[in-house]
Amino acid sequence: MKRIIPFLLALVTFSAVAQNDLPKVDMTTLDGAPINSNDLSTDDNVIVISLWATWCVPCIKELDAISEIYPDWQAETNVKLYAISIDDSRGVQRVKPMVNGKGWDYTVLLDTNNDFKRAVGAATVPLTLLVKNNQIVYRHSGYSPGAELELYEKIKEFSVAN
Repeated sequence: MKRIIPFLLALVTFSAVAQNDLPKVDMTTLDGAPINSNDLSTDDNVIVISLWATWCVPCIKELDAISEIYPDWQAETNVKLYAISIDDSRGVQRVKPMVNGKGWDYTVLLDTNNDFKRAVGAATVPLTLLVKNNQIVYRHSGYSPGAELELYEKIKEFSVAN
């Protein structure tokens, strides 16, 4: 029994570390071009991934709030935000008109089969991830007004961290 405990501890530790890797999942851009999630974090810069849906009011509030201050974030930290829609094949036709109407200056990707959502273990949306060098370094579920300021503090923290 004493030999099993260190083995199980090592296994759990390895599993926790493995879950921090950004999964490799195929998605599409709004224009239908294929893209793999592993290609999003290709340099040392921090990226934000926001899982959202057109039917999710907190998701839209979060992306609207970030949109107002996103240019400042980019100028100060060079961060890039990817808004990944989890709308299914029936709802996906609402994504592009909504994005254009909102004027969001994000790269919007489509995860119509929810493969990415499942791969990151998202139970609900909105889910916000900070990724650096294909490692998920921060995760936040849900949205309340002002949460974008906390997110920006995390962006700055990981932008200077190694």
